[in-house]
Amino acid sequence: MVGVGLVALLGLAACGGSGESTSSARAPMATAAPRQPAAPQQEDAGSGEAARAEASASAGQDSEKDTTTAQISTFALDVDTASYGYARRTLQEGRWPAPGEIRPEEWVNAFRQDYAQPSGDGFAVHVDGAKLPQRDEAVLRVGLQTRASDSAERRPANLTFVVDVSGSMAEAGRLDLVKAALLKLLDQLAPGDQVSIVSFSDDAEVLASMTPLTARQELRAAVERLSISGGTNLEAGVLTGYQEASKAFRPAATNRVILLSDGLANQGATQWQAISDRVKEQAAKQLTLLTVGVGRDYGDELMERLADTGDGMAVYVSSEEEATKLFTTQLPATLDLRARDAKAQVVFNPSVVESYRLIGYENRALTTEEFRDDSRDGGEIGPGHSVTALYALKLKPGAEGQLAQATVRWQDPDTRAASETGATLGSGDLAASIWSQASVRLQVDVVVAAFAVYLRDREAFGMDLGTLGEHAERLAGTSEDPMVSELATLIDRAGAIG
Repeated sequence: MVGVGLVALLGLAACGGSGESTSSARAPMATAAPRQPAAPQQEDAGSGEAARAEASASAGQDSEKDTTTAQISTFALDVDTASYGYARRTLQEGRWPAPGEIRPEEWVNAFRQDYAQPSGDGFAVHVDGAKLPQRDEAVLRVGLQTRASDSAERRPANLTFVVDVSGSMAEAGRLDLVKAALLKLLDQLAPGDQVSIVSFSDDAEVLASMTPLTARQELRAAVERLSISGGTNLEAGVLTGYQEASKAFRPAATNRVILLSDGLANQGATQWQAISDRVKEQAAKQLTLLTVGVGRDYGDELMERLADTGDGMAVYVSSEEEATKLFTTQLPATLDLRARDAKAQVVFNPSVVESYRLIGYENRALTTEEFRDDSRDGGEIGPGHSVTALYALKLKPGAEGQLAQATVRWQDPDTRAASETGATLGSGDLAASIWSQASVRLQVDVVVAAFAVYLRDREAFGMDLGTLGEHAERLAGTSEDPMVSELATLIDRAGAIG
């Protein structure tokens, strides 16, 4: 039967607010945006990191949350998509992705959502859901959307490109792809922008200090000088890039470091933990980090963790077409920030919801108290970004009323003033059937998440690859979205490999 045991198997990808205190879990269900509580109990940085580490370690185990003891789910927002991009390339090459590289939330967030945008610079919160074929089971979707902008509206940008030129980047589709994309980006940036270029192999070298775009030819010449040599001292490259960005920091500009690498560090510090404190220190100075992964072999954990630590995002590109889209369309339009340290919190009604599971976000879990602790790190969200979280629910038989309240909290990128907004969903708002009455986009999200979990755990919410492929083919014909057609092809490819 399609979807048999969906909620039970969702737990294989779940992590739902694992650090919540019992007292917070028993708070009454709110009917409006939650009030600012009295000063929450503070914890030291080490205990917060320990809570998140424990949450991440528990993923795929007993992660179903009983609402009588864990009513609240809290996590930092994340717009990374590298997990999907790299797995797509892996499947296209006839290889099964490594389970540790599958992060279901990045797969869902790689797909278009079509949420309505807010009128201001904050978030629009969308909450919907649908009942599943199994009795008293449902899926809940929380969608968060920022307002898009075009290049003409954005503030000037200081961009420091840190380019890996080590021996492993000689593979076709690595450095040549990076150089082509950078040259196209230089043609897209505005006269008020400035660019610095750092290369690294055994050590780091500044090829161009911060240069205005009015001197494009100098920057193009620096890109052309990028050439292969030596090992991969990624630590030296990143730290030199931050030094250059710090020296040229403009308070009225967007200041960003962009690391382009296969992430296969073999000199200097080679683990993300070894340089995370230095990266975190720079992130506190409003220098954000974008990691762009390339190459058949890819250091996924290093690049993803650095992006999270650096208050940025991780993406992966495998073709010149993808790189061109990233650097000429997506990056210029999303250089600004709409929100700093953005976090989400979902409060479930224990009189209606028996238990819940959050799909993914294992390494973004927060404690309940950290939601309104503005010293705790959240996610940095740019213009036009959407963030989606899926929950699997077990409902109490016959119970009716409010299911959940979702709230997002963020800080203004410049003033650091905190804001919140939210939305609720009632049991009567659930679509009666996920496959026949739910929106196409919600159905796509469920198939995407199911496929990710199958690749990681060999179980897909009770569905085999054939069933997932049938849903993807049907949805591809309905949505007219090339990414959904690609999804159907990838599912077929996985079936041929597996």
